[in-house]
Amino acid sequence: MKQTQAITGILEQLVNIPSPSGYTEACIDHCATYFEDLEVPAYKTKKGALIATLEGEDNTQQRLLTAHVDTLGAMVKEIKSDGTLKLSMIGGFRWNSVEGEYCEIHTASGATYSGTILMHQTSVHVYKDGGEAKRNQENIEVRVDAEVHNAQDTKDLGVQVGDFVSFDPRFQVTDNGFVKSRHLDDKASVAILMHLVDTLKEEGVVLPYTTHFYISNNEEIGYGGNASIPEETVEYLAVDMGAIGDGQTTTEYIASICAKDSSGPYHYGLRQHLVQLAEHNDIGYEIDIYPYYGSDASAAIRAGADVKHGLIGPGIDASHAVERTHVSSLEHTFNLLFAYVQSELVE
Repeated sequence: MKQTQAITGILEQLVNIPSPSGYTEACIDHCATYFEDLEVPAYKTKKGALIATLEGEDNTQQRLLTAHVDTLGAMVKEIKSDGTLKLSMIGGFRWNSVEGEYCEIHTASGATYSGTILMHQTSVHVYKDGGEAKRNQENIEVRVDAEVHNAQDTKDLGVQVGDFVSFDPRFQVTDNGFVKSRHLDDKASVAILMHLVDTLKEEGVVLPYTTHFYISNNEEIGYGGNASIPEETVEYLAVDMGAIGDGQTTTEYIASICAKDSSGPYHYGLRQHLVQLAEHNDIGYEIDIYPYYGSDASAAIRAGADVKHGLIGPGIDASHAVERTHVSSLEHTFNLLFAYVQSELVE
């Protein structure tokens, strides 16, 4: 219980820091401060990611674990004549998944305005066929919480095309252990990695191999962890959400081990190693295939990284919408990672 409370505490802080892809600096800085407080060396890459490192007994062969803080979001595409905002997506969500969501508009001047994402044809007392209108970029708009009557009023607030828009996470942990929030993909995994580093430091664990913890910041747009990989890296493990739905084995209560996603199979030996660790340590897991999915590990392979790559993560329901997992999934994923970083490399 203490372990899951620590993870959910870190997670709540993370999801409440807006970080749509392209606007992640504050969240990366938060993670950097966390590692600094643990006296774990970390540095930012040129693309704005963060790499923290724990030295191990063997520095010639190394591991890298990654999770991403960037989330879905949007940008202001157009300021409409009535002062509302048209949006352009950041990341792959469906428009209906954000209808009715509270949001924030982050202006270049540093001012932030709240708003609500709505269909233009929302009022049932005005639009008879509003329910049949398509949920798309043309009909979805942001109602800004300011007195605006036209486009110029909105511009006078400092709002302009290209401003980032973040979604209200609505984080909640229920009494029976469910964690509900936007952006569990992939801040749940970031929280697990951060707590893992804390635990290793607190318990004085000396890792067999130098291990890097790569906090990626562009995964949702396809190229988060594909660069700045230390040359000595032999194994690259992405920690990202396990997808739940029809035909999937993953649940909200276990750790998901991915065998294949849209990029192809993951390294078979590394996958089997993770399965053996789970079984040996009584860790709940399922093996799954994610048909419409790509990870930072697959992005690294596409970029030419010569590593053994794998993918695990907590099971997340309703991905890219209002997501949910259970603390038991966070715990199983943590325990699998704790065993993995202390294990031998795959031959």
